Amino acid sequence: MLDYETEAERYDAARGGEPRAAAAAEAVLGLVPDGARTLLDVGCGTGIVTRRLAARDGLRVTGVDLTSAMIRRAAVRLPGAVIRADSRRLPFRDGEFDAVTSVWLLHLAATDADAAAIVAECARVLRPGGVYVTTVDKAASHNVGSDIDAVLATRPPQSARDAAALVGRHAAAGGLVPAGDGRFPGRGQGRSPLRTVADLRRGWFGTLPPGEPIADRYAARLAALPDQDRPRPEPWFTLRAFRKT
Repeated sequence: MLDYETEAERYDAARGGEPRAAAAAEAVLGLVPDGARTLLDVGCGTGIVTRRLAARDGLRVTGVDLTSAMIRRAAVRLPGAVIRADSRRLPFRDGEFDAVTSVWLLHLAATDADAAAIVAECARVLRPGGVYVTTVDKAASHNVGSDIDAVLATRPPQSARDAAALVGRHAAAGGLVPAGDGRFPGRGQGRSPLRTVADLRRGWFGTLPPGEPIADRYAARLAALPDQDRPRPEPWFTLRAFRKT
């Protein structure tokens, strides 16, 4: 698992920067009703997407994140609108927001119970009729059918806390019903073998711990692929929207 306190410094540059943020924000806002006036972005990270959500006219956006280093960067982008908080215990009243978003958050939950708690909190602070928008199936989105994916296909499996069906069940338990979906490209996130080895070495792949023999074996197989610097196709990420009944 990555350490997001240290990852914060390179987070944006390593994940497509502003082009990816623009694609994500556009897709998210496409699922947020025009009449929404308040939005909570849970797991806002560096605020690179949150800032673009806040650019919609008439929409007041608040960001929350648990990682101090992320919060410091987000606070520069959204002065006075970022709070440090655990997404499993949000410090807001019931029904306080017209919309709630969580982009690239649920896949980081340590357990299914943690993911369920995050969705339950997002539902709790959402007003009746409001919309919750979240990314799902993040790990699967990165599988674009490349030679890199063929190498990684045999690695030990890891539980997908953001699997669409599982998120749907968590949402239903919180009184949320399906309200739409969307997709957007991961700009600048096409993997090259060289970049994938670097990601492996810093703990990107949870079942391939850096320094372990199994990680070294996969690194060697990736290093043997052709066109080490050539990015493979970009991933496409999936959004699900739910309305509070």
